[in-house]
Amino acid sequence: MTCIRLEVLEVDSLWRDGNRASQVYFISGGHKPVNLHQWGPGVRDVYALHYIIQGQGTLETGGQQFRLGAGESFILFPHKEIYYYPDPADPWEYVWVEFSGRNAGRFVAWTQLSVQHPVLPAAPETMEPWFYLAWNAGASPSEVIRADARLHLLLSCYMELFPCEKQEEATDYVWLAVKYIEQNYWKSSLTVSEIVQVVNLERSYLFRRFKAATGESVSAYITAYRIRRACELLQSSGLSIQSIAYSVGYNDPLYFSRVFKKATSHTPSAYMMLHQREVER
Repeated sequence: MTCIRLEVLEVDSLWRDGNRASQVYFISGGHKPVNLHQWGPGVRDVYALHYIIQGQGTLETGGQQFRLGAGESFILFPHKEIYYYPDPADPWEYVWVEFSGRNAGRFVAWTQLSVQHPVLPAAPETMEPWFYLAWNAGASPSEVIRADARLHLLLSCYMELFPCEKQEEATDYVWLAVKYIEQNYWKSSLTVSEIVQVVNLERSYLFRRFKAATGESVSAYITAYRIRRACELLQSSGLSIQSIAYSVGYNDPLYFSRVFKKATSHTPSAYMMLHQREVER
């Protein structure tokens, strides 16, 4: 009984977690077989993304009417009046997923969907399996997390297939490069060419943008970040110089010591002792 109660408390904390609510989270999903079901006019307080498997129907919202058919998608925006209904002669069959979260609108904005145009043309491939993948969120912590992850996977497919026109312009290539460096600086094999490949931008163009944004070249930034992390480890980790060298991407402790001294005017051991004296004061 104690274990069951503990699990309930954990699930409750997951659902109520403010961090989860601030992101994008799954609420429900389903499949509507061919029938004459209609909804509205009315408003919802969540986002509801629909994908039409077959048949036809109509969405009315914002004073506009959208005629939809197989392969197309439409979304219901929170607090926007909508009315949708099937074609009596060829009623639609569709799947849907509902989601919310303070960042939900941001995710949707990375696609071509908008309040003014809440529909998408037929996808180049069926989206139906992605919707099924996002369903069936249970009550356990693992199921809650899995449902959110599957929702993100579904939305990422829409972002890829139907990117908003400004998505390319909004891509911060310098941020991508910096993020990759800060996540992989510990690898001794990290190279500038690898970063260029990951960012997927012409080499000289990336170099110009990176220099303008950071004041440093890509290689200089890698070195500076490694030395900064080494300083932090020398101050507080209690690790040996050799371990710290390996931890920040240098397989050769002697070479690490030369690079460190050039950057800080101190050898690693001298820097460590200097910091220890400052702490003891």
